[in-house]
Amino acid sequence: MSLVVRNLQRAVPLRRARLREKVQANLKAGDIPQPEFPDDYNLGDIFLGVEYVFQHCKENEDYYDVLTVTATHGLCHLLGFTHSTEAEWQKMYQKEKQVLEELSKHTGTRLQPLSRDLF
Repeated sequence: MSLVVRNLQRAVPLRRARLREKVQANLKAGDIPQPEFPDDYNLGDIFLGVEYVFQHCKENEDYYDVLTVTATHGLCHLLGFTHSTEAEWQKMYQKEKQVLEELSKHTGTRLQPLSRDLF
């Protein structure tokens, strides 16, 4: 997985790339991929438009916390989680929450999942 953070003058939303089809074929949300070749260890890419994120931060939000939450949300997508239905959202929300709670312990923050208000 690579994470690209760019300082752009125009708004660029978060984008994600799916796992390669041959690795993803039997992968369920949350399963760790078992690649056949070293090149298959790349889960995909997350692109964060930092200027876009900065412009959409609310007054009381910490910019770096928002970037962390957005990157975590993208990572969950790369691991196969989605939020198209309430059941899928529930699984993704729990995984995001678990990761962010662990990060919060180490950073002293109170990070909340990006998908917290979807359903």
